Amino acid sequence: MDSINHSITAAALGSYARDDVTFLLKRVEMESTDVATKEEAIQSGRRHYSEMISIEKAPTAEYMDLFARAMETGGPRMGVETARLSHAIAASVEHPITLVSLVRAGVPLGVLLNRAIASLGRDVEHYGVSIIRDKGIDDEAMRHILARRSVEGIVFVDGWTGKGAIMGQLEKSFKAYSDLPPRLVVLADPCGRAWLAASGEDWLIPSGILGCTVSGLISRSILNADVVGPGDFHACVQWDNLAEHDISRSFVDEVWKYAAPALATENPSVWHVETRLAHREAADAAVAWVVGENAVTNVNRVKPGIAEATRAILRRIPELVYVSSPADPELAALMHLIEDRGVPYVVSPEKIAPYRAVTLIQKLS
Repeated sequence: MDSINHSITAAALGSYARDDVTFLLKRVEMESTDVATKEEAIQSGRRHYSEMISIEKAPTAEYMDLFARAMETGGPRMGVETARLSHAIAASVEHPITLVSLVRAGVPLGVLLNRAIASLGRDVEHYGVSIIRDKGIDDEAMRHILARRSVEGIVFVDGWTGKGAIMGQLEKSFKAYSDLPPRLVVLADPCGRAWLAASGEDWLIPSGILGCTVSGLISRSILNADVVGPGDFHACVQWDNLAEHDISRSFVDEVWKYAAPALATENPSVWHVETRLAHREAADAAVAWVVGENAVTNVNRVKPGIAEATRAILRRIPELVYVSSPADPELAALMHLIEDRGVPYVVSPEKIAPYRAVTLIQKLS
């Protein structure tokens, strides 16, 4: 498929406004795999997680009430921190800025950064691109971008870091395009791996507890030879059946109400090397403790951080959840899922710090 057809495909994808993001993904229809079958296939090594997709369900009214509560404090915070990050990016990148959001978690933040950096008068474009653990970033998408934009202006965007696995994958993949280290921007970097972060705090980023309905109705990315051929972007399914539940546009519009005025008052975010290293050391120790406590042989079963812990309960088969405090308002949505699904939990604030929650995936093979 040539670049013209790529552009047409990308422009037709997702539910965001066209000026907000261009998804460099191939839309496909694909048979879904139930969660238990998918989990066993992943853990047995028979299939890679990116080869399968499970159906996403609409969040319940009760869960959306928890999301609304998360927005009360998380919306303003995300807006202000978007402004700080935007100033820092604008001050640090001399070339025209190209935001490459890692699908899906990076996209809502990328949309907001795109608006904010444009408001600062900078040349900026925003793409949504797939990166897959153990497989790498979508080379076809990167070649599409680099045919149009300077590699020196690329800034990758994700919502948060968990263990840092995606940053590690990004470092490996980016060597194909530049001798420079990749610049990754996130709101929350508890594991201390990002180039720039608003903070290292593991906090309740509202978009982190929802899936496609806050990410343009697209699935997580797919890399399966049955649907992705030579010259194709990585694939996704668009969950149009959940359109009535889609808040992708309204979410970024709501957060933008806080980000826009903050651009005039906020100073740039500064993610100090010393802070980053301290978080990295503490995060590594927390993951190592969970691994040791449970005799874990595959660290991919450990999902640290509020967002990752929540998503693991929604999409995987959890064995156990460690939390800092069941009464923590930041963990309200997570505790709702724990209680609703009968997942055992352990309160261990000191052992899991700097994380507030860690989910351990059940071993099935």
